[in-house]
Amino acid sequence: MDPFLTSRIVSDILGGLTNGVIYGLVALSLVLIWRSTGILNFAQGAMPMIATYIGMVVFAHEFSYWPCVAISLVVGFAIGGGTERLLVRHLYGKPEINPIVVMVGFLIVLEGVAAAVWSTEPRGIVNPFSPIDFQLGGKPIAMSAFSLYEVITAMVVMTLVAVLFRYTKLGLQLRASALAPEVSRLLGVRVSRMLTLGWVLSMGVGTITTILVASNFFTGLTPQVMDGIFAFGFIAAAVGGLDSPVGAIISGICIGIILQFVGDFLNSNYIILVALGILIVSLMVRPNGLFTKSSVRRV
Repeated sequence: MDPFLTSRIVSDILGGLTNGVIYGLVALSLVLIWRSTGILNFAQGAMPMIATYIGMVVFAHEFSYWPCVAISLVVGFAIGGGTERLLVRHLYGKPEINPIVVMVGFLIVLEGVAAAVWSTEPRGIVNPFSPIDFQLGGKPIAMSAFSLYEVITAMVVMTLVAVLFRYTKLGLQLRASALAPEVSRLLGVRVSRMLTLGWVLSMGVGTITTILVASNFFTGLTPQVMDGIFAFGFIAAAVGGLDSPVGAIISGICIGIILQFVGDFLNSNYIILVALGILIVSLMVRPNGLFTKSSVRRV
């Protein structure tokens, strides 16, 4: 059993799982906003990046890791709610291209501000978990205490969001507010609050994801730390379906594992090409996503 657990295949599966849960979290944050407001947030990587800088860099000299995580989350919630109220609210009901252009512009502004304030140099974030792989029979397994922390945190967040949308009245109100706001108002749903709450929840998931990525010893925190990961998370959301939290999770994990094998057995230069190929094929087969029930809706 020891040679199998330390084999190349198992190492790729475990490494892909670690990356995949991150992609799944990004996809989940996109699905949260889409299901609750019907808008694609292309600044979903940059907004939690700002929250992480404030929580994990500005307060790092005064507090330890966990209080800084809590501060980052609070700041993330505030950024999410404030963005919806001040910037996005005027875009509801407008042509689909309008919010896309606005959020792409917002992404550029946020990354520029972060670079101007904190520079583009990577900022290391000290976390309480070791990045050294576990040993089995004197050989390393492609899983460390930090990787386990990433996987467990991601799974807990994913489960809570899935339960929220599937089994709670609040989840139903969030979906109804996006799909039929006028009908929802007639039924007594406070649509305005639901739209804001959708952005707040999405930013919470996004901030947790950014903290996990930036806490990685090899990554650190930079203004562009989430750009590449956002691209893979967006592909996972599109493949799984923008209306399916479970699809986002499963797609993110599967894409992470597939790309890990591609980088190991083929060439790391092929990773982006394979990811785009997966996106194109899935959209040709199921334009609304592999885990979404067939419906007519424009993105």
